[in-house]
Amino acid sequence: MTNVVISGYYGFANAGDEAMLTAIIDSLRETIPDVSITVITGNCERTRSYHDVKTVHRFNLPGIYQALGTSQLLISGGGSLLQDVTSSRSIYYYLLIIKMAQWRHVPVMLYAQGIGPVIRPRARRAVQKVLQNVAMIGVRDSESKEELERLGVTAPPIHVTADAVLSMHRVDKKIGYYLLKKHGIDGIGLRIGIAIRNWQSMTHYKEEIAKAADQLSEKFDSRIIFIPMQYPQDAEAGKDVAAMMKHRAVVLDEAYSTVEFMSLMGCMDAVIANRLHALIFASIMEVPVTSISYDPKIDSFIHLIGDTLAGTMETVTAEALIEDVCQKLERHGLTPEVKLRLNHLRRQSMRNAYLALRAITGKKKLKEFIENRS
Repeated sequence: MTNVVISGYYGFANAGDEAMLTAIIDSLRETIPDVSITVITGNCERTRSYHDVKTVHRFNLPGIYQALGTSQLLISGGGSLLQDVTSSRSIYYYLLIIKMAQWRHVPVMLYAQGIGPVIRPRARRAVQKVLQNVAMIGVRDSESKEELERLGVTAPPIHVTADAVLSMHRVDKKIGYYLLKKHGIDGIGLRIGIAIRNWQSMTHYKEEIAKAADQLSEKFDSRIIFIPMQYPQDAEAGKDVAAMMKHRAVVLDEAYSTVEFMSLMGCMDAVIANRLHALIFASIMEVPVTSISYDPKIDSFIHLIGDTLAGTMETVTAEALIEDVCQKLERHGLTPEVKLRLNHLRRQSMRNAYLALRAITGKKKLKEFIENRS
């Protein structure tokens, strides 16, 4: 039995983080058939029932220490865990979990992480000191590798892979159609999905999205559907924008599973989002995206698929959103170049699980394992 502990921002109904956990678990089970997984989570019951894993609460430090004692690997799961922009304290929590594994002589792998921004000098020193002693680092973009180099992390091997979620397969759209029908949305009309979050009390981007949504609704006689990636916070953001609109919009006011989110995205003709994993879900389902950035991770993903931003939270305009959506609707799906890039990212994402196996077994045994499977 190979015991693996996974640390991350899990159990808080954030669609992106839950999707990353799903992708990590699925990849590990495919790559390491005898794997036994324990997840550090904020909601043990939900994580246990959703993912069929063992759990330990994120604030049960003695329980985490005990779980690490029988583990062959700690995975610090994908996402932007090591940054101090959205929180100045959480970075120390995730570093503590890594340090606890090191105290127990358990190898640590960073799995498809997005690193930074790390702004505060004390936090930068802490990241450098702790990460120098991990076994393996996989980052989801080259910008994260560059940030690690600026931080002075030089000892462990650093591999540029891709976001863990990109390893996931497309799902059946019937699930999404069923969920939409529950909200009175059916038929063959055009559907434009919007997935947004609140950000630093800003309202400008909401006003511009409302203007764009109204004009797109008039131009295409389309249904505007707000999809909450983190519930209930994103539903509230959607309601804010819907209240600014002249035309009726639908706000999906409930929590969904990863498969349900992906299926809903697949039912859209276009998606406008400032949520990274809304952009990733839609792209996997081959739905064109119009992106608004609040964080370098969004810029990076959009660049990787060969697309361009419609704007940032501060600069986006209704005109830019409308132009971008219209251009993409005219193409009837993703361009061949975007599809090609997504396929490459999928292959890169699948490398993460093999790097985890390498962190456990070593390079030589990994080579033997791959040869035996082929």
